[in-house]
Amino acid sequence: MPHRDVVSATAAIGALTRSGRHRDAVALFSGILGDGVVPNEFTFGTILQSASALRDLRVGAQLHACVAKLGLCSNVFVGSALVDHYAKMGAVREAQGALQDTREPNVVSYTALIAGFLKNGMSGDAARLFRCMPERNVISWNAMIGGSSKAGLNEEAVNLFLEMCREGVRPNESTFPCLLTSVANAGAFGIGRSIHASAIKFLGKLDVFVGNSLVSFYARCGSLDDSVLAFKKIKNKNVVSWNALICGYAQNGRGEEALDAFRRMKATGLKPDRVTLLGLLFGCNHAGLVDEGYSLFRTAEMEQPGVLRPEHYACVVDLFSRAKRFDDAKRFLENLPFEPGIGFWKSLIGGCQIHWNRELAESVAKRIHALDPKDTSSYILLSNVYSAAGSWQDVSMIRREIKEKGLKRITGCSWIEVQNQVHVFFNGDRRHPKSDDIYMMLECCLNSEEDEDCLV
Repeated sequence: MPHRDVVSATAAIGALTRSGRHRDAVALFSGILGDGVVPNEFTFGTILQSASALRDLRVGAQLHACVAKLGLCSNVFVGSALVDHYAKMGAVREAQGALQDTREPNVVSYTALIAGFLKNGMSGDAARLFRCMPERNVISWNAMIGGSSKAGLNEEAVNLFLEMCREGVRPNESTFPCLLTSVANAGAFGIGRSIHASAIKFLGKLDVFVGNSLVSFYARCGSLDDSVLAFKKIKNKNVVSWNALICGYAQNGRGEEALDAFRRMKATGLKPDRVTLLGLLFGCNHAGLVDEGYSLFRTAEMEQPGVLRPEHYACVVDLFSRAKRFDDAKRFLENLPFEPGIGFWKSLIGGCQIHWNRELAESVAKRIHALDPKDTSSYILLSNVYSAAGSWQDVSMIRREIKEKGLKRITGCSWIEVQNQVHVFFNGDRRHPKSDDIYMMLECCLNSEEDEDCLV
């Protein structure tokens, strides 16, 4: 091009950015600066996308300096792009500075910083900023709901959704997948069904993303019939749809059905990915289908080696261990193409717990302690092996060792849903507002059982 102005240069940079040629876009931006072309707010809004895609904070900082030199820091379009770039890079302080420099920041600017806070585990800061926003739209609400879901704040995600509806903001297709993940994590089946009804009310026809989330939600709550029904209603099924169904069967111990779903998936011409294989291995593992699971792994090893990750190898170790095939598990571990981490040895010691293999458990525990002396779970697993074998003296020794080393156990919990409210209980928990009534009822139940035994 014999003569380039800012409009044609911005268009060319935009074309490179959209086609994924981000380094070329940055190089062209440098070139137009050398040619004396002065970039405008649209140029910076485009090139900062490439800087984010390259995950290059240095390029972003240089672009920021150029913005400041041209006096565009207060421009809301450029300011929002800078906030978004820094937030994606995890540079929260710089993102906050860019927002402060922006004159009259809009909902896009605030939402970008909220996303940055949530991505970096700063949920409190995100909530405070969200509350003081001059206006909120469905994208900002979705950012908060999605961020809360990823942070494990499941109840907060549901409450945000309810508040969003009360304020008259209409949820969209992006709202429900995150929300359904939260209720699935909490095991809140009743609430999930209500959210399913809300999705139909607000969206009418459900797209593949919401459909996939429903398949996963119902399966994780143990309602396989509803999960299969949700799967059948998805019109344009993709790999994620089939993965949700396969993993659902696997999580509920239905290995044969998972394999059957996999065969039907292949018949459609879709290619399995790493999640498909992981779900199948998990399903075979818990259904005792050892040979079928190992055959699937070997096929992937030959036909799709690119999908294999350490977790697939760990599943095979667990597969052999649970089936009491310890020699196969040890041989597989010895031939791994990488050094096995703690998770692999835990899979082996887990099998020892099931089959009371004390000698192997002790050997594996020593390996784990050498890798991480502070790993509490290996002590617990070894204690369980001793307990299953009736070696109570060894159990006491392990527990004393845990106490002396100051190791902390992760407290187990259980929960129950009553009238669409989930109640969580820990061992010896007294924090529940009705704990006295609960323990009184439990004592009555236990006493009534003793009375029945006496009558017999």
